[in-house]
Amino acid sequence: MRFDIITLFPDFFTSPLRSGLLAKALEREIARVNLVNLRDFAHDKHRRVDDEPYGGGVGMLLKPEPIFEAIESLPVLPRREIILTTPQGQPLDQALLKTFVTDYDQLVLICGHYEGIDERVREYLVTREVSLGDFVLTCGEIPALTIVNGVTRLLPGTVGKEQSLKSESFEEDLLDYPQYTRPPVFRGWEVPPVLRSGNHRDIAEWRHRQQLERTRERRPDLWEKWLERNRPIVNEEG
Repeated sequence: MRFDIITLFPDFFTSPLRSGLLAKALEREIARVNLVNLRDFAHDKHRRVDDEPYGGGVGMLLKPEPIFEAIESLPVLPRREIILTTPQGQPLDQALLKTFVTDYDQLVLICGHYEGIDERVREYLVTREVSLGDFVLTCGEIPALTIVNGVTRLLPGTVGKEQSLKSESFEEDLLDYPQYTRPPVFRGWEVPPVLRSGNHRDIAEWRHRQQLERTRERRPDLWEKWLERNRPIVNEEG
């Protein structure tokens, strides 16, 4: 997977890309990240990439020319998606991350800034807009890094045990189950005996029940999705 990140702040990504699983994935060439400084495509000596909006308004907008030229300078792989990170976009979830992994070889990420971006970038260049949720951040680098992280960890070879991915939250529209480690008793709080029983079937059943209860209580939206997907099974079991 190739990531091309169009950004005003390339240094923002330095530490995350050198840490943990991301660093290992890049070292093993499971993924590649190319940072593109948008100011390198500015048209004046001040390297300015923003301007005032027509019609007035508060703040500045990213200009179209540097963004188009930055992306036109990139190699084009057969399966490419050009993504703008924006609060107006499609909410990012695990299903979308999986789509990026299965359907694309190259993700070009445009990091939004200021009050927004010239609409012609949206209309004639961007193929998908993505949002982390119904809130506003100071920069588009945070959602871009989130996409890189979320996609990379789904690529084969990044996470050591494939089962770790399959059992995580959201993989089946269910939240994760409670997990415990040593000591068995801490300040009077005991690890559930079933987890120390050694009975793998009982442990699996307990974990599944906990997933169902947590999802129903904490994420009614996911619970409804799970019910819809599993309604025939639920009905058969009574």
